[in-house]
Parts: sequence; structure tokens; C-alpha cells
Amino acid sequence: MLHYVLTYGPCDGFMIATGLSLAFMLVTLIGIARVYLGMHSLTDVIAGISFGIVILAFWLVVHDHVDAFVVSGQNVTFFWASLSLVMCFAYPRPEFPTPSFEFHTAFNGVAFGIVYGVQQTYTRFHGPEAPLILSHQLPLLAYAGRVLVGIPTILAVKSCSKALSKWLLPVMCSTLGIPTVSSCYVPALKPSDIGGGSGNKDEAKQAGGYLQRVFSLFPQKAYDVDTGIRFVQYAGLAWSVVDLVPVIFTHLNL
Repeated sequence: MLHYVLTYGPCDGFMIATGLSLAFMLVTLIGIARVYLGMHSLTDVIAGISFGIVILAFWLVVHDHVDAFVVSGQNVTFFWASLSLVMCFAYPRPEFPTPSFEFHTAFNGVAFGIVYGVQQTYTRFHGPEAPLILSHQLPLLAYAGRVLVGIPTILAVKSCSKALSKWLLPVMCSTLGIPTVSSCYVPALKPSDIGGGSGNKDEAKQAGGYLQRVFSLFPQKAYDVDTGIRFVQYAGLAWSVVDLVPVIFTHLNL
């Protein structure tokens, strides 16, 4: 974040020193907190910082190419949707249950929503001529109006995306014969409530057809529909940030 602030916005020596100090303090406090809470060892923290530096260095090399592909590439949405699907299935299974996969899925959804939205609306809202916060193009009053309109809109889209996917995804999976469970979002699909009689299984097999046989080849007996629900709601949230909300701002002259 500091790199983008210092690269794409006006800055001087004081701003650079302040930004570096805040970034160093934040990284240090997070590292100390992880050790203090017993969540990680000092070796873990040092390794995490090292990985972060390597990832940042790699990203600074490729980010212009990624931006160019997202903005003007071909089949961007299909590629990113496929990549998101692969990343969800390729995630390593932890020895003990952790919330990390939930964060991973949410991040995947946000990335897909941003890529889809920016790819559709870059020339309208996200080009170099986009107004900077608190500049003469976007004064404080207009910025406050954007916050008051934008934040509720984003939260409403997230809520609607979640409600829609909670209803639609289980129906789609059931129709296609894909075995699913739900850890929290859909009570009717909790593992303890699934099983039923053999008649229900036979009906599912008949309805599933080819897809049912394909999924039976995988070692995983059922798929957590919460993963899809979480992905859709965060994809909807991110899409609204870069596509829907700017359209609303345009109509409201914000």
C-alpha cells in the first residue's frame, strides 16, 4: 500500500519518512502480537516477513503486465473465474481447523469482483484521469457524500449477494447432483442433517447424471457450499465498489 501511495500520489521527504515509519511500526506490532498471543513463533514471524518481501519484489516486476491484461486483455473474466476455482480447490488442507481458508475464499472473491468490474468500467471510472481524494476535483464535501452513499450501497450488495447465493447455490448443486454440506450458512445442509434414506440418494444420482459420476471420482465426498456462498458475497461486494457505486456517483453528480 505504501508503495502505491508514494508512487502514484504527490509526496515529499516528510511524507516518505512518515509512511515508512508507520509501515515499520505496523509490521513490528503485528509480529510482536503474534508471538505474544502464542499464535506464531519468532521464526514464523521472520519467515513471514521474508516471504512478504519476496512477494512484494515479485509483484513490482509483474504488476504492470497484470494491470495491462486486466484492463485490455481477452477473456479476462473467464480466465480469472477459472483461476479462482483452481485456487479454491488447490488450497492445502490444514492439520487442525483454522479460519484461514475462509479468508482465502473471501480474498479470492474480492479479487475476482475487482477484476470483473475494472475490466468492464476502466475507461469510465478508473483511468489516470480519475479524481484523487481531497483534490480540487473531489473536495471534502463531495468525498463525504460518496462515503455516505457508497458504504451503505456496498453493504447492501454484500447482503443481497449472500442471501441470493444461499438460496441459489444449494438448488443448483442439488439439481446437478453435486454432493454438498454447509458448516454454518445453510442449516438444512449441516452434516448431521444429511443422510436421509436410500431413496433420496437414488434420486440424487438419477438427477445428477454425468456430473454425479464425475464428482464421485474425487476423494472428497461432499463439498462445503459455504465456500461458494462466501466467494459470491465478497465478489459482489468488490464488484459494487468498482462498478455499481461509481455509476451511482455519476447519476448523483458526486
